[in-house]
Amino acid sequence: MMALKTTLLLAALLGLLVLLVASSSRLPSDPMEPAPGAPYDVSPDDRYLQRVVMNAALQYNNRSNDAFLFRASAIHTAQRQIVSGLRYIVDLEISRTVCRKREHNKDLLDCDFQPPGLMHQTLQCHLEVWVVPWENRTETQAFNCRS
Repeated sequence: MMALKTTLLLAALLGLLVLLVASSSRLPSDPMEPAPGAPYDVSPDDRYLQRVVMNAALQYNNRSNDAFLFRASAIHTAQRQIVSGLRYIVDLEISRTVCRKREHNKDLLDCDFQPPGLMHQTLQCHLEVWVVPWENRTETQAFNCRS
């Protein structure tokens, strides 16, 4: 009777060990890998991020009363989150360029920044944008800038 209990106990422990090993194989192999749905860092050079930032600069230019155009001058932090599309969370700087709004410049990237001096201005901005590519939809959820 004792041998039967020992055998059953060993079988139960072996089954538990198999379950533990099987469940641990589903954990991310890299402990630095983000959990599904969590924001993760994105390179400032990421082309999709660059599009989001360019659109934000265009929005800022359309809202501002400044005579000159602004464009991104630095990206400090950028994250992407996969949530029924892509959500971007970005801290960046935008700076005044030498291009005037009335000149209707075709490419903002061709506009140089104002040199240091009276006309130079840089703003610190926080941006949150939700992009749903399959619906061709982009929604700015937050865009705040300060001197």
